[in-house]
Amino acid sequence: MDVSELPLVGGHPALDLVNTVERGVPAPGSEPRDHVAEPAALLLWASRAGLIDDSDARAVAGAWDRDPGAAAAALDAVRDIRESLHTAVLAAIDGAGSGAALDRLHGRWLAAVGRSRLTPDPGGTSAVRLVVGIVPASLVPDRAAHAALDLLRTADLGRVRRCPTESGGCGWIFLDRSRNGSRRWCRMADCGTEVKSRRLTERRRAARRSTTVP
Repeated sequence: MDVSELPLVGGHPALDLVNTVERGVPAPGSEPRDHVAEPAALLLWASRAGLIDDSDARAVAGAWDRDPGAAAAALDAVRDIRESLHTAVLAAIDGAGSGAALDRLHGRWLAAVGRSRLTPDPGGTSAVRLVVGIVPASLVPDRAAHAALDLLRTADLGRVRRCPTESGGCGWIFLDRSRNGSRRWCRMADCGTEVKSRRLTERRRAARRSTTVP
């Protein structure tokens, strides 16, 4: 699966960012796959996740083409935001502290705010709005930092779930927006169905073994 096929199951762009790396138990001798391991993949993902529009994507691509070092720095920044947010969200789920991770996110957010501007918003609910990401080379990490802060400040973290690795799930994080809050899998069509199918196969094998034992 490449980034163009990566399911957006988090329910929030910041959680979709967390899920751009495999979070389950890796196969022996392998490393978890990172779906945004290069700037081009990051740019495609940011477009799919709604962090940037087509005009933004063209501006970012142009800036990164002119300065590959800026592209590499943006990729490193997004990965740092991703891992810091993952730590902070898991800590929130477990009721644990995440001071270092929050400090890193705060630093990324402060940098993003320094590259933002206030503009009049006559059609909105307030007089002005904050436009984040006005420097193309840093636009993607700045929007990612803003999305991370938005998640931590406004989302109901009591509805945050982790696809259960102990039951064969992938470990991705998502917001449970089901009416009764009982969603368990990132996607039933993926992990839920796969785990149920594997369990059915195991039960059938066990049944066959029991019938052949003298």
